[in-house]
Amino acid sequence: MIHNYKEMHKIRCYQKEDKEELIKLIQLNIPTYFEESEENDFAEYLEKYKEDYFVIKDKSTNQIVGCGGINYFFDESIPLARISWDIIHPNFQGQGIGKQLLLHRINHIKNKGIKLIVVRTSQLAYKFYQKAGFELEKTEKDFWAKGFDLYQMKMNL
Repeated sequence: MIHNYKEMHKIRCYQKEDKEELIKLIQLNIPTYFEESEENDFAEYLEKYKEDYFVIKDKSTNQIVGCGGINYFFDESIPLARISWDIIHPNFQGQGIGKQLLLHRINHIKNKGIKLIVVRTSQLAYKFYQKAGFELEKTEKDFWAKGFDLYQMKMNL
């Protein structure tokens, strides 16, 4: 069955009340996509470092099925935005939800006049970003944690 995801899922800005549900989302993705210690890093990010952060909800259940953010670096030689902390509920992966959330953020970034987007991900998810048009810049073994390598990618707008 093919779904129209714009009708099935709604993207909105993160609210503090979402934090507990988002912590459960990352827990569901440990150890497949995140190392256990990253749960605390994510909680700290939500408290101190998030700039623009979005959640995507299933309209029929009102459940948050994904989330992802953007951080901005205007003081760089070329102002850039960084895609951050993408997490999709395991039961909803591979259904286009991550793509919808990524495209929403790319459009949000374009509206700010930024011409470069960077994403720092792992070997487990880099192909998702590659399919969306990001190019691999560099890799670093065991960057996030043992067995979780850095794959830094960029997209010029």
